[in-house]
Amino acid sequence: MKNHIHLLQLNLNFSDFRFGLLCFVTAFVVTLIAIPPIISLIKKYRFYDLPNARKEHTNPIPTMGGVAIIAGMMISLFMWFPFSTIPAQLCFFLSVLVLLALGIMDDLKDLAAKYKFLVQLSLAVLIALSGIRITSLDGLFGIYDLSVSAQYTFTILAIVGITNAFNLIDGIDGLAGGLGFMSLIVLGLFLTLNGDANTALISFALGGGILAFLYFNLNPARIFMGDTGSLVLGFVIAILCIRLMQVNLTSLNPALPHAASFIAGLVLIPVFDTIRVFGIRIWKGRSPFVADKTHIHHLLTNQGFSHGFSARFICFIHGFILMEVYWLRNIRQELSIVVLLVLMLGITWLLKNLGLFVKNQKTGATAIIKAD
Repeated sequence: MKNHIHLLQLNLNFSDFRFGLLCFVTAFVVTLIAIPPIISLIKKYRFYDLPNARKEHTNPIPTMGGVAIIAGMMISLFMWFPFSTIPAQLCFFLSVLVLLALGIMDDLKDLAAKYKFLVQLSLAVLIALSGIRITSLDGLFGIYDLSVSAQYTFTILAIVGITNAFNLIDGIDGLAGGLGFMSLIVLGLFLTLNGDANTALISFALGGGILAFLYFNLNPARIFMGDTGSLVLGFVIAILCIRLMQVNLTSLNPALPHAASFIAGLVLIPVFDTIRVFGIRIWKGRSPFVADKTHIHHLLTNQGFSHGFSARFICFIHGFILMEVYWLRNIRQELSIVVLLVLMLGITWLLKNLGLFVKNQKTGATAIIKAD
């Protein structure tokens, strides 16, 4: 059965998504069932995310919700994914398990950043060696095919950068999960349209687990995903983005005229925010790795907006960006990147001054009422 989505001008054959839907539903159900006993177990052994000066929550909250998310994803894939001995598959699933173990240790022991970085770097190299690499920028800035050394450099930077960007933006209830969920569904959609329905199953499976987790994570959160979840979330999104770039280049009927600028939109908010925050810290003479309250969600919570409103508002912006980057797919990639950067600068300014704007609106309304 085919259907046409007029808003995005997409023709979808729903039969192509039947296994994706099965993966999504299976992961959703498994994660939904798994989280309550995990919460009870964490409370029993007191594995809490404790509040401190740089965190937004004020009470100890159970963490390691990522265990349930990854369990849902893996059980779903064991049921529906066509496993083989392809090196890329073996390296991917091995990397997910290593990151899961790393995240658990970090949530329990609070590992030093350098150890986490070394593991991420090693896994990024492994993924690149397996064949999942950025081989071309498809004309972005006039660059097409990349040399082998450039392929490894761009791939490693992308994987490590996106992984840490999602890890760093996981600061308030529902934000990382909400952003990740939307990007995963879009990745699954366009991977399927490009003929790589098997890889799309990973995206739909993780998306289903994330959606179930959000039921327990939306403000007020009953559990956090912790590094156990955010590291794997960012890592998987990075891999799927690279894979989408690969298949879009080789597809006989590519779903996108160019994939590079489209991929930039999928990860724009966490990546832009990480670069902005690191730049501000360096400009002020501080280490970029010393945490503070300058991330995009802090721009709202520092003004008194609730976690729930802040997460929903930023996710709404992300949804708009996802549509915008698709609408801009036929213009020059460089112009599309400029539009995205200008958009993020404007959004950052808006978020930073939203409290003042709302206050002025309320003041004006009060004055009108008194005048009447």
